[in-house]
Parts: sequence; C-alpha cells; structure tokens
Amino acid sequence: MIQTLFETPSAYRPTDAEMAAPVPAVEAVLFDFSNTIFQMIDLETLLRRVGTASGRLATLDEPGALTEISQQLRTAFQLPTVVALQQGRDLSPEQHRRAMQGWWEQVDFLRGVEEVAYRELTAPDAWIPYPDTEPVLRALRDRGLRIGIVSDFAWDLRVHLTHHGLEPLFDTCVISYEQGREKPDPQLFLKACADLGADPRATLMVGDNPVRDGGATACGLRTYILPAEHRTGDRGLADTLRLVASR
Repeated sequence: MIQTLFETPSAYRPTDAEMAAPVPAVEAVLFDFSNTIFQMIDLETLLRRVGTASGRLATLDEPGALTEISQQLRTAFQLPTVVALQQGRDLSPEQHRRAMQGWWEQVDFLRGVEEVAYRELTAPDAWIPYPDTEPVLRALRDRGLRIGIVSDFAWDLRVHLTHHGLEPLFDTCVISYEQGREKPDPQLFLKACADLGADPRATLMVGDNPVRDGGATACGLRTYILPAEHRTGDRGLADTLRLVASR
C-alpha cells in the first residue's frame, strides 16, 4: 500500500491494483433529500397552514406580520440555547421535536402552537420535489442505474416520496434517525452502497452540503455538490446524467 506524508482520512482501503486502475464508471447514485431533490414549502405557505389549523390566520394579514415573523425566526435561530438544541437533532424524532419547539417558542406567532406547527412541518405534502427531480430520476432508471437516498432526517421521509408517487424510483433510503448516525458518518454511505449492492468506488453521491454530503469521499464515492441556494430555475441536477455510466 502506497503511503503518503499527508494522508487523507479514509474509511476504505483500495488495493494497489485498484489504485492504479481507472476509477470505475458510476453504476449507482445516492441523493441527499432536503434541498437536493425535495424542498420544504415556502415559509408563508407553512405559516398560513399553521394559522388555519390554530385559529391564528388573521394575524398573518396584519401589515408587516410575515416580515416580523420571519425576522423573529432568524433571530431566535441564533440564540445559544436554540443553537445547542440543533446539535444532533436528526438522530431521533424526539430530539428533532425538542429542537423545533425550543426554536419556535421564541417566536410570538408560533408560541403555544408548536405541536400544530410540527404537524404541518411533517405533513406528507409539506415537502415537494423540485421540477427537475423526477425527470432526472427517471432518466437514471432508464439507464439501469440503482438509486438511493442518504439523508439527515428525523422522520420517515418516504411519506413524502409516496405522496408524490416517487418512492418506486428508489432502491433504498438510509435515514439518520433510523441509523442513529448523521452525515458525514461514513457508515451511512457504506450502508446505502451495501443495500444497492454497489461498489462505493462506482457510486456517486449528490447533495448540497460540502461537509455532510462531501463526507462520502472518505468512503471512496465521488460527490457532486449543488449550489446551496434557493433556486427556482435550473439547479444543475441534470448534470448528474453526465457523470454516470452509459449502460
């Protein structure tokens, strides 16, 4: 095994022959869920759903109400107590619920109706696929590639896939709360590859977070990182098709 002065942290050990050979063609693709293939409904829509369910809808029609709530959310999210609650929040539904409640109780509109807000956050239709998600997934399927999800999520995201008719396009979902681990833990990526029967070195991870999703490189995967921005137009997801094998 070749040794170097500056070793790259790695959770895999390819053989010398594998190191000398060309990197294998991509035969399986893993996707992050949130802000990669699905996005949450916009803030106003979420707040209006909460307002309708809690009897507070009229508050949102007051001048400047939405701006004020948005500002309170941003300010509260930076409070040290709230920041601390976010650590490891996707390891279990209970931790995630506590993290959200601790944040929302700092916001006038949401204080006292945190449970209502949580139901709306986790509703099947509260997360929607990007316009380019389904076409890209079907194109990968047409090429015979295996597809999976590796996501830090605190509830079963399959409810959102099912709601939009996309669950049949995935061969596996590896979710942090089910595994008791969060990205960039290499075991999440390795489990997804094992579920797909795919060599990690022939697998591509697509996400939007260079630290969490980019952690797949420590397992031998290649990674493609999308811009971390709330784009409404082309986001570059279709470029995934250029990175996979023609089969």
